[in-house]
Amino acid sequence: MRSDLVVIGLGYVGLPLAVEAGRSGLSVIGLDRDAATVARLNDGVSHVDDIDDAAVDGLRAQGFTATTDERVIAEADTVVICVPTPLSTHGGPDLAMVESACAMISRQLRPGTLVVLESTTYPGTTDEVVLPILEQSGLTAGTDFHLAFSPERVDPGNKVYGIRNTPKVVGGYSSACATVATAFYGKIVDRVVQAAGTREAEMAKLIENTYRHVNIALVNEMAIFSHELGIDLWDAISCAATKPFGYQAFRPGPGVGGHCIPIDPNYLAHKVRTLGYPFRMVELAQEINTRMPRYVVERAQQLLDSSGTTLSGARVLLLGVTYKADIADQRETSARDVARRLRTLGAEVSYHDPYVRDWEVDGTSVPEAPDLTAALDRTDLAILLQQHKAFDMAEIENHAPLLLDTRGSVHPQPHITRL
Repeated sequence: MRSDLVVIGLGYVGLPLAVEAGRSGLSVIGLDRDAATVARLNDGVSHVDDIDDAAVDGLRAQGFTATTDERVIAEADTVVICVPTPLSTHGGPDLAMVESACAMISRQLRPGTLVVLESTTYPGTTDEVVLPILEQSGLTAGTDFHLAFSPERVDPGNKVYGIRNTPKVVGGYSSACATVATAFYGKIVDRVVQAAGTREAEMAKLIENTYRHVNIALVNEMAIFSHELGIDLWDAISCAATKPFGYQAFRPGPGVGGHCIPIDPNYLAHKVRTLGYPFRMVELAQEINTRMPRYVVERAQQLLDSSGTTLSGARVLLLGVTYKADIADQRETSARDVARRLRTLGAEVSYHDPYVRDWEVDGTSVPEAPDLTAALDRTDLAILLQQHKAFDMAEIENHAPLLLDTRGSVHPQPHITRL
């Protein structure tokens, strides 16, 4: 079946792209190796926070179908790769899913097709990894088919910026490739920004996320020594944020999570190491941010000690275990490291999160506390890890015997302390 677009990878990046393309009038097919995901989407059921079932039904009404059959690529004008790019067990890039997607495309590639990689990766991937695999088809990039990189900018839970109104950076393998890719995305988004090439587009994404990673690490380290100096860092940041120029506020937290910040800067650090020297700023930021869950537990231990209770055997309630507020996404959530450390030190850990019904850490279930008030009354210490809007902060303040607030959400009181 002929289609304008095949999206490979129907997760947090691919599905929103497919929906917006469908809304723009394009015929879309989704390709995913997970048969369960394909079946759910074909039944009109979404698995992504920002896409509800009605949006999937609307896409299906326009002819969308999901499949595991790579042969749909042969009938597509454009193929966009939106597969995950996690870290390997050694902390380096894991491009196995990108390579697998490219191998599928190579087997089905036809002249005139536009192929775009959206998966975040290190500069040079499009030219050095994607292109050689695609050219195993016998076709030549820039002559027989078009190739480009366009970094995804999906922000789960963001109610203001989505696919259409977020500017789309596009870098082509050649000027002709860039022109074709720009024309394609111009049908879906309001503004397309053309980069000098694929490497510049790849770098743009890593600059965005490294900027956040480093600045979060800065305030996280400040939180540690500000506590020892008796400084309310949250108040200091709020004061600094009144400056109308030259400053952007970042705030500390229990660590970093999600599909970008804990992972993407490491892709850039990996590329820099191939030049023979470290990317010290990123490596230090990673060290600081990775340390934060342990620091949260240290502070929890101090609070319990000051109240005459030991962490071993204490009942600790974790409030909010997703990586970001108001969504169900748990990828790389720092809550998992906090829970793991608390358990190691003998605490009895439970959690309350309106977005998470079942939660496991290292294969072991963490008990859910569905009744927040009752759970607060039973606990020795509550730790606010994520401030969902659904939380009644007054209730938490009034019922928690001790509260460690890692988000600066409440004002300090005798039984409440901020990170």
